[in-house]
Amino acid sequence: MDGSATVEIRAISGLTDISADDWNACAIPEVADGGRPYYPFLRHAFLLALEESGSATARAGWVPQHLVASVGGTISAVAPFYVKSHSQGEYIFDHSWAHAFERAGGRYYPKLLSAVPFTPATGPRLLVRPDGPVDLNTGRSALIQGAMQIAENNEISSVHFNFCTPEEWEFGGEVGLLQRTDQQFHWIDHGYGDWQGFLEALSSRKRKNLRKEREKAVANGIEIHWLTGDAIQPEHWDAF
Repeated sequence: MDGSATVEIRAISGLTDISADDWNACAIPEVADGGRPYYPFLRHAFLLALEESGSATARAGWVPQHLVASVGGTISAVAPFYVKSHSQGEYIFDHSWAHAFERAGGRYYPKLLSAVPFTPATGPRLLVRPDGPVDLNTGRSALIQGAMQIAENNEISSVHFNFCTPEEWEFGGEVGLLQRTDQQFHWIDHGYGDWQGFLEALSSRKRKNLRKEREKAVANGIEIHWLTGDAIQPEHWDAF
């Protein structure tokens, strides 16, 4: 990398302001097993769908303010960012932080958040093009500096990164960001085979509670229908 390269940062107000090819070149690194993306939630189409559906828009309290870093006109790094007027839809509960900050005389909202709306799945947030003109750390630094500048220029209280990768978490600490930790619970199939196999792995009390819950669901007339592939029609997506 040429150390004299100038990185230009701009904020865009939505995914329609950048081509899918340019965004995905940064967001979807190729992997060995057939070149499939390893993290689908940062695809241009996914984030654009959230905006076009009204799910992640100013009206919903998610004002898109995505960052785009370029060198010599070539888009080299991007990051999904939103100006938030609340903490809903994040699956990170920072309300105590907000209350403490406001009791101290500050204004917590709006805040600037890098995340995938309504998606508590760990993944990259500072997206640097692998074959671009800047290296990974330079691209990450440029995006963080751009976010800090936006916050300063617009009197935004703070910049947040939710569900970022461990590597980004470490990098953030190295450049002076406050590191925080939380916990998340995952269910893992340990080879149960079927529902009965899962029940048998539990204690007697837990098996009894689960059976009672299922009996109540049936008694209330709840029916579950599985739809896959072409059986999923537009009306089902609209309801979802």
